[in-house]
Amino acid sequence: MEHPLVQLARAAIEAYVRQGRHLRPADAPAAIEGEPAGAFVTLHTRASRELRGCIGTIAATEDTLAQEVINNAISAATRDPRFPPVTADELADLVIDVSVLHPPERIASEAELDPRRYGVIVQHGWRRGLLLPDIEGIDDVATQVRYARLKAGLGPDEPVELYRFKVEKYE
Repeated sequence: MEHPLVQLARAAIEAYVRQGRHLRPADAPAAIEGEPAGAFVTLHTRASRELRGCIGTIAATEDTLAQEVINNAISAATRDPRFPPVTADELADLVIDVSVLHPPERIASEAELDPRRYGVIVQHGWRRGLLLPDIEGIDDVATQVRYARLKAGLGPDEPVELYRFKVEKYE
């Protein structure tokens, strides 16, 4: 049985892809608990587990966690620039997870990271890259930071501010 946040993300994607309709939090298939927070919605294909979309927010941009998940679910399915929009034919093949972010904390060095436990944010000026924790294939801190730097468009030797955060991941 999917977690209520995953049920909400799935319902939001289906309503948008099939009908062009934005689901409202009141239409959630189950009660949604939780304070407003940043959230990421990640889509994979069921058969191959290949990434199909991932969009999120570092901090809350909406008044409710439910609205945050709805917005990010629709964006993950239709606005991730790496992929074409999800079609109605693909809906049954989607595996969805929702990661609710704890507030990031600034850290002094990479020694305070653990890619299984913490996500990372690298920042230099206005450029910022984020990588969620516990991603398959990201097994060490150097790899985690390297990918976050790539996402931010930062070179390996540019100075960065480092932040770490925990997530509550729901499948």
